Amino acid sequence: MKIEVVENPETELIAFLDKKIAEFNWAHWEVSERKAIAVKLNAENGDVIAGAAGRTFGDWLMINTLWVSETLRGQQVGSKILHEIEQAAQARGCNKALLDTLNFQAMPFYEKHGYQVQWTQQGYPKTGCRYYMMKNLTPLQSDL
Repeated sequence: MKIEVVENPETELIAFLDKKIAEFNWAHWEVSERKAIAVKLNAENGDVIAGAAGRTFGDWLMINTLWVSETLRGQQVGSKILHEIEQAAQARGCNKALLDTLNFQAMPFYEKHGYQVQWTQQGYPKTGCRYYMMKNLTPLQSDL
Protein backbone atom coordinates (compact mmCIF):
# COMPACT_ATOMS: atom_id res chain seq x y z
CA MET A 1 0.00 0.00 0.00
CA LYS A 2 1.35 3.45 -0.94
CA ILE A 3 -0.11 6.86 -0.15
CA GLU A 4 0.49 9.24 -3.03
CA VAL A 5 0.20 13.03 -3.17
CA VAL A 6 -1.42 14.03 -6.45
CA GLU A 7 -0.44 17.58 -7.36
CA ASN A 8 -2.87 17.93 -10.26
CA PRO A 9 -5.65 15.41 -9.61
CA GLU A 10 -7.95 14.46 -12.44
CA THR A 11 -11.59 15.42 -12.06
CA GLU A 12 -12.49 11.72 -12.03
CA LEU A 13 -10.55 11.19 -8.78
CA ILE A 14 -12.21 14.17 -7.11
CA ALA A 15 -15.65 13.04 -8.31
CA PHE A 16 -14.98 9.51 -7.01
CA LEU A 17 -13.99 10.78 -3.56
CA ASP A 18 -16.97 13.16 -3.44
CA LYS A 19 -19.28 10.28 -4.39
CA LYS A 20 -17.86 8.02 -1.70
CA ILE A 21 -18.26 10.57 1.10
CA ALA A 22 -21.77 11.39 -0.15
CA GLU A 23 -22.68 7.67 -0.02
CA PHE A 24 -21.41 7.46 3.55
CA ASN A 25 -23.24 10.64 4.58
CA TRP A 26 -26.57 9.55 3.04
CA ALA A 27 -26.37 6.22 4.88
CA HIS A 28 -26.09 8.06 8.20
CA TRP A 29 -28.01 11.31 7.66
CA GLU A 30 -31.50 12.00 8.98
CA VAL A 31 -32.78 13.47 5.70
CA SER A 32 -33.34 11.48 2.57
CA GLU A 33 -33.04 14.13 -0.11
CA ARG A 34 -31.19 17.27 -1.03
CA LYS A 35 -32.66 19.33 -3.85
CA ALA A 36 -31.07 22.03 -5.96
CA ILE A 37 -32.90 25.35 -6.07
CA ALA A 38 -32.31 28.51 -8.10
CA VAL A 39 -33.89 31.84 -8.94
CA LYS A 40 -32.99 33.85 -12.03
CA LEU A 41 -33.76 37.11 -13.76
CA ASN A 42 -33.40 37.21 -17.54
CA ALA A 43 -32.94 40.24 -19.77
CA GLU A 44 -35.24 40.65 -22.75
CA ASN A 45 -32.62 38.94 -24.95
CA GLY A 46 -32.64 35.89 -22.64
CA ASP A 47 -29.31 36.51 -20.89
CA VAL A 48 -29.26 35.83 -17.15
CA ILE A 49 -28.64 39.16 -15.42
CA ALA A 50 -29.18 38.13 -11.80
CA GLY A 51 -29.81 35.01 -9.81
CA ALA A 52 -29.19 32.80 -6.83
CA ALA A 53 -28.55 29.08 -6.45
CA GLY A 54 -28.31 26.65 -3.60
CA ARG A 55 -29.95 23.56 -2.20
CA THR A 56 -32.56 22.58 0.34
CA PHE A 57 -32.38 19.67 2.76
CA GLY A 58 -34.32 19.05 5.94
CA ASP A 59 -35.05 22.40 7.60
CA TRP A 60 -32.30 24.19 5.71
CA LEU A 61 -31.76 26.36 2.65
CA MET A 62 -28.07 26.60 1.82
CA ILE A 63 -27.36 29.49 -0.54
CA ASN A 64 -24.20 28.92 -2.56
CA THR A 65 -24.40 31.88 -4.91
CA LEU A 66 -26.23 35.19 -5.28
CA TRP A 67 -25.14 37.39 -8.16
CA VAL A 68 -26.50 40.59 -9.71
CA SER A 69 -25.02 42.14 -12.86
CA GLU A 70 -23.12 45.35 -12.35
CA THR A 71 -25.76 47.44 -14.17
CA LEU A 72 -28.54 46.32 -11.79
CA ARG A 73 -26.75 46.72 -8.47
CA GLY A 74 -28.25 49.26 -6.08
CA GLN A 75 -31.77 48.75 -7.50
CA GLN A 76 -33.06 46.20 -4.93
CA VAL A 77 -32.70 43.33 -7.43
CA GLY A 78 -30.49 41.36 -5.03
CA SER A 79 -33.05 41.83 -2.25
CA LYS A 80 -35.82 40.55 -4.50
CA ILE A 81 -33.74 37.55 -5.62
CA LEU A 82 -32.90 36.70 -1.99
CA HIS A 83 -36.55 36.99 -0.98
CA GLU A 84 -37.66 34.71 -3.82
CA ILE A 85 -35.17 31.93 -3.04
CA GLU A 86 -36.08 32.11 0.65
CA GLN A 87 -39.80 31.89 -0.18
CA ALA A 88 -39.24 28.95 -2.51
CA ALA A 89 -37.24 27.16 0.20
CA GLN A 90 -39.97 27.81 2.75
CA ALA A 91 -42.48 26.26 0.35
CA ARG A 92 -40.26 23.15 0.55
CA GLY A 93 -40.46 23.21 4.35
CA CYS A 94 -37.25 25.04 5.20
CA ASN A 95 -37.18 27.32 8.23
CA LYS A 96 -33.49 28.25 8.34
CA ALA A 97 -31.00 29.57 5.79
CA LEU A 98 -27.21 29.33 5.68
CA LEU A 99 -24.62 31.02 3.48
CA ASP A 100 -21.08 32.28 3.48
CA THR A 101 -19.62 35.47 2.10
CA LEU A 102 -16.16 36.99 1.86
CA ASN A 103 -15.02 40.26 3.44
CA PHE A 104 -15.15 42.09 0.08
CA GLN A 105 -18.56 40.70 -0.88
CA ALA A 106 -21.93 41.21 0.77
CA MET A 107 -21.94 40.80 4.55
CA PRO A 108 -23.76 44.14 5.16
CA PHE A 109 -26.35 43.19 2.50
CA TYR A 110 -27.12 39.90 4.22
CA GLU A 111 -27.18 41.52 7.68
CA LYS A 112 -29.75 44.00 6.36
CA HIS A 113 -31.90 40.98 5.46
CA GLY A 114 -31.70 39.37 8.89
CA TYR A 115 -28.67 37.11 8.51
CA GLN A 116 -26.30 36.95 11.48
CA VAL A 117 -22.65 35.96 11.49
CA GLN A 118 -22.28 32.64 13.27
CA TRP A 119 -18.59 32.20 12.68
CA THR A 120 -15.76 34.13 11.03
CA GLN A 121 -12.79 32.43 9.41
CA GLN A 122 -9.96 34.92 9.85
CA GLY A 123 -6.94 34.94 7.53
CA TYR A 124 -8.92 33.59 4.57
CA PRO A 125 -7.32 32.92 2.18
CA LYS A 126 -4.44 34.99 3.58
CA THR A 127 -5.43 38.39 4.97
CA GLY A 128 -9.19 38.45 4.34
CA CYS A 129 -11.99 36.64 6.11
CA ARG A 130 -14.99 34.49 5.35
CA TYR A 131 -18.29 34.95 7.20
CA TYR A 132 -20.66 32.05 7.81
CA MET A 133 -24.14 33.48 8.28
CA MET A 134 -27.57 32.10 9.13
CA LYS A 135 -31.12 33.30 9.38
CA ASN A 136 -34.33 31.87 10.80
CA LEU A 137 -36.89 32.14 8.02
CA THR A 138 -40.26 33.53 9.04
CA PRO A 139 -43.25 31.30 8.33
CA LEU A 140 -44.98 31.82 4.98
CA GLN A 141 -48.09 33.96 5.24
CA SER A 142 -51.25 32.37 3.88
CA ASP A 143 -53.62 34.42 1.75
CA LEU A 144 -56.68 33.96 3.98
